[in-house]
Amino acid sequence: MKKPKMQERGTVLYQEEKEKMPLRLKDWWKYLLGLGLVFLYLFPFYVIINVSLKEFGDTSSRMQFPDPVYWGNFQKVIEAGDIFVGIRNSVIITFFVLLLEIVVGCMAAYALARNQSKVNEIVRSLIMSVMMITPLTILVGVYSTMSKIHATSTYWGMVLLLSAFGLPMVIFLYTNFISSIPVALDEAAAIDGASNFQIFFRIILPQLKSVTVTVIILQGVGVWNEYTYSYYFLQKTEMRTITLVIKTFFSAVSNDYGSAAATAVIGMLPLIVLYLFLQKYFIQGQVDSAIKS
Repeated sequence: MKKPKMQERGTVLYQEEKEKMPLRLKDWWKYLLGLGLVFLYLFPFYVIINVSLKEFGDTSSRMQFPDPVYWGNFQKVIEAGDIFVGIRNSVIITFFVLLLEIVVGCMAAYALARNQSKVNEIVRSLIMSVMMITPLTILVGVYSTMSKIHATSTYWGMVLLLSAFGLPMVIFLYTNFISSIPVALDEAAAIDGASNFQIFFRIILPQLKSVTVTVIILQGVGVWNEYTYSYYFLQKTEMRTITLVIKTFFSAVSNDYGSAAATAVIGMLPLIVLYLFLQKYFIQGQVDSAIKS
């Protein structure tokens, strides 16, 4: 009696596997599209690494792998020492910009998400409208104001400037996330005697880990790669960021593409390391946002 049952079970499993096979064959284009996207994203990295390993006088195609491999560009950049100054300045500015954006952004978002009023609706609309303004269009006015208060070539000036441009997006992200947190949690804590500050720091803030990591990655990359405002506001040599250090290899006389590429490769390493450490929370934040939306 057991043998026919085993045969029936095997037949059922075979039919299920057989039904799955056509589905897998139909999905071939998804794998092909995925490989195409991987190639598209990795291609710029291949080109810049390729260029960084070529000599100054190498006129071969940037697509062609260097033969022999030339490590002199990295040695030249490291021995000059300017790249370490650029990384130091970029780290300081990026850290304090993110700190200011996260602290101010999440607290402002909590007030906007929890207090539903006409005033808050107007404020939210203004924040959305500010996001539509291109920073380059107000460069002249901003530079004039910053010059009057002696904020050029200073850390605090760049931190305030970049934070002002990044806060609307940060507030927008935090507001949408906090709005998805049940208000019942706030009400239960208020019944127990908790103040608004206690509710925020003990109930709301611990739940913002994933969206905070998203802010760190998105805004951090933007601040690290910022060039236009840094070029006009950081005029002292010792205040150069990593993007301004890369710019020094280009002039009207000659362009040292190899050294510039080597500097860019070294400058990317902190961001890559940061993402590797935070990718778990970043992906979880994207999943949570998709589920709650």
